Amino acid sequence: MVKFSKELEAQLIPEWKDAFLNYWQLKKHIKKIKLATKSKHAQHSHCDFGRSIFDPIRSLAGKISAAAVHKCTQNNQMKSKISIIGEDEEEVDETEHAQLFSEEYEVKLFFEILDDELKKVNEFYTEKESEFVERGELLNKQLQILLNLKRVLSARRHRKIPPPKTGGGDSGVLSTPDSPSWRRNSDFSECGTDEATDDVIAALEKNGVKFDYSSKPKKGMKPKITMRIDIPATTPARTISAVTSMLREDLPKKRECINTNKIQSAEKMIRGAFVELYRGLGLLKTYSSLNMVAFTKILKKFDKVSNQQASADYLKRVKRSDFITSDKVVRLMDEVESLFTEHYTNNDRKKAMKFLRPLHHKDSHLITFFVGLFTGSFVTLFCVYAILAHISGMFSPATQTAYMETVYPIFSMFALLSLHLFMYGCNLLMWKNSRINYNFIFEFQPSNALKYRDAFLICTSLMTAVVGALVLHLVLLSTGFFPHEVDLIPGILLLCALLLLVCPLNVFYRPTRYCFLRVIRNIICSPFYKVLLVDFFMADQLTSQIPLLRHLEAVSCYLIAGGFKVQRFEMCKSGKMYRELAYVISFAPYYWRAMQCARRWFDESNPDHLANLGKYVSAMMAAGARLTYARQPSRLWLCVVLVTSVVASIYQMYWDFVKDWGLLNRKSKNPWLRDDLVLKNTSIYYISIALNFVLRILWVEAVIKFNAGTLETHMLDFFLASMEVIRRGHWNYYRLENEHLHNAGKFRAVKTVPLPFKEMDSE
Repeated sequence: MVKFSKELEAQLIPEWKDAFLNYWQLKKHIKKIKLATKSKHAQHSHCDFGRSIFDPIRSLAGKISAAAVHKCTQNNQMKSKISIIGEDEEEVDETEHAQLFSEEYEVKLFFEILDDELKKVNEFYTEKESEFVERGELLNKQLQILLNLKRVLSARRHRKIPPPKTGGGDSGVLSTPDSPSWRRNSDFSECGTDEATDDVIAALEKNGVKFDYSSKPKKGMKPKITMRIDIPATTPARTISAVTSMLREDLPKKRECINTNKIQSAEKMIRGAFVELYRGLGLLKTYSSLNMVAFTKILKKFDKVSNQQASADYLKRVKRSDFITSDKVVRLMDEVESLFTEHYTNNDRKKAMKFLRPLHHKDSHLITFFVGLFTGSFVTLFCVYAILAHISGMFSPATQTAYMETVYPIFSMFALLSLHLFMYGCNLLMWKNSRINYNFIFEFQPSNALKYRDAFLICTSLMTAVVGALVLHLVLLSTGFFPHEVDLIPGILLLCALLLLVCPLNVFYRPTRYCFLRVIRNIICSPFYKVLLVDFFMADQLTSQIPLLRHLEAVSCYLIAGGFKVQRFEMCKSGKMYRELAYVISFAPYYWRAMQCARRWFDESNPDHLANLGKYVSAMMAAGARLTYARQPSRLWLCVVLVTSVVASIYQMYWDFVKDWGLLNRKSKNPWLRDDLVLKNTSIYYISIALNFVLRILWVEAVIKFNAGTLETHMLDFFLASMEVIRRGHWNYYRLENEHLHNAGKFRAVKTVPLPFKEMDSE
C-alpha cells in the first residue's frame, strides 16, 4: 500500500505545490508530539519499577526495587530541582513540569500551523476561483461578440446583398470554421450592414464593438464595423496579413473591416481559451479534493499519536471552508461544457469531451521492446563495421583520406543528431522524475507529445539504419561492386531521412515531425514571429549543432556537384564559395538567436534581451576569429582568437549560471545556488557548474592544434562536437528547472490564451 505522502506528492499540481497543505511539515510536528508523549510515559514507567502484581517477584526483588526508586528520585532531584511558588506555595518537580509543558506546547503549535495552512488553502482557492470566474465572464462576452458578428454576416448573405468588389465567394450561412460555406467565403470582407441587423448592431455596441461614424454616411446607409481583431502571427499568411494591416492603419481614412478569415481565427482562439479554462477549473477541483483528503489524513494521525479525538471537530471547520463549500467551479465547468458542446461540436458531447478532457495514451511495452532490439542491433552492426573496416584496410594511410571524406560527414551528422536525441530523451526522463511540467512549459499537447521512450526509439532506430547502411556500403566497396554507384548509398540515406521528415502520412510521430518543422520555420523567420519558449529553446540547440550543419553542407556539395561520382573531394573543400559558406553556416544559429532576442526586446521592452543579444554577437565574433585563424595562422589572429573566445566564454558562462540556471546567488540559503532547488542533493549543482565550465572552454583545442593524421583529426573533431552536444543536454535540464520554478513561484499552471476582440481607440 502506497503511503499517502507519496500519493499526494505524485498527484499534486507541481506549479501549485507551495499552495497545498504542508503535509510533510505537519507530519514532523506529529513526530515531535509522539516523542514528547513517549518520553513522559517512559519516565513514569521507569520510576515505578518493582511495582509488580506478582508477590514472589516482589519479595525476591524488593531490595532492587527500593534501590531503583531511590536512584530515580535522586536523578530527578539532580536535574536542578526548583520551586514554583503558587498560591499554596507548593513545590513542583521541574522535570515533570517541563515534560507536560513540552507536550502541550507541541500540540498547541501543531494546531496553530494547521490554522495557518487552512487559511493559506482558503485564500489561494478563493483567489484562483475569482480569477477563473472572471476569465469565464470575459470568454462568454467574447463568444457573444463572435456570435453576433456571425449573425451580421449570415443575415447579409441570406438577403444576397452583393459583396464589395474586393471580395469574392457565394452566399451561404456561416456556421463553424469547418463548414464548406465558411471556407468558400473566407476571402469575403464585410464592411457594411443592412436594415435587418439593427438589433444585432445594438447588441454589438453594448459588448464593446465600435462603429465608424467619422465620415457622414448617406441617408439610408449604416456605419462600417471597425472592431479590431487581434490574431497572433503564427503562419506566414497571418504574418503578411498583420504587416499589411499595420500599413493600412497608418494610411488616412483606412479602417479594418470584419474579415471572415479573422473571424475563423478568432473562433479558434476562443475555443482554445475555453479548453484552457476548463483545464484550469479541473486543476482547481483537484486542488480542493486533495487538500480535503490531506486534512483528514493528518488529523487522523494526530488522534492516533495523542490519544485525543480532535479530528471530528476540526474537520467540521474544514468542511465549512470556502474551498469545500463553494460550488462556483463546478457550475462554471458545467457551463463551459454546455457552451462548448453547443457552439463547437454541434451538441455532440462525446466530441466535446475529446477537446476538454483529452485522453493520455499509456506507455506501451512494445516501445521498450523495440528500444532494446534496436540498441542491440546497433551495437552488433557497429562491431561488425569496425571489424570489416580493419580487415579491408579502409583506414590505412593509402585509402583513409578518400574513404573518410566520403563516409565521415554522413556518419558524423547522423551520430551527432542521434546523440542529441538521446540527451533529449534523458532530459525527458529527468523532467518526468523531477515532476517538471515540460509539456506545459513548451505548450505541447500531452496526447501526442514525445515521451522519453519515444525519443530513445527514434535515436536507436536511426543509428541502426545508419550503421547498417555503412556496413552495406563497406561490403560492396570492398568487393569492387560498381564503386561509383556504391558511394551514392550515404546520399540515399540522407534523402530517405529528409523524405521521412516531411512525409504527410500519419506514421513515425507525424505530430512531432511537423512541430519540429514549424519551430524551424519560426527560427528562420525570427523577426516576424512572436518568440515562444520552444522557439528559442530549439534555437539554442542549433547553436550546439554547428558541426552538424557544416557536415550537411559538405554532403550536399558532394551530392549536387557529383563529388561521389568523380571522387574529386577537393572541389568541396576549396574555393571562395566554400569559405563564405563556412562563415554563413557558423554564424546562422547565433544570428537567428540574436534576432529572437531583438524581437523579444521589441515585444517586452526588457533590457535583459538586449544583453542576451550581445552574448550571441560575441559568440559570432569568436567563431569567425577561429575560422580565420584556422586558414591564416598568425600571431595577430591568435591574439584575436584568445581575446574574443575568452570574452565570449565568460559572457556565456555568466548567462548560463546566473540567467538561465538562476544559480550563483550569494544571498541564497543554499550557498551560491538558489533558494528553491528541485534536486535534493545540492552537490549535483556544484558538479554541474564545474562540468559546464570545463565543456565551455574546449575551444582551446582550436588554438593548440594537435598534429595528427586524417583519421585522428576527424575523430578529435567528432569528440569535441559530441562534448558540446552533451553540454547542451546537460544545460537543458537546469534551464527548464529554472523556468518551472519561475512558473511555480507565480502559480502558473494554465496557459493564458490571448483573446481576439479588442476595442478600438476612440478618435
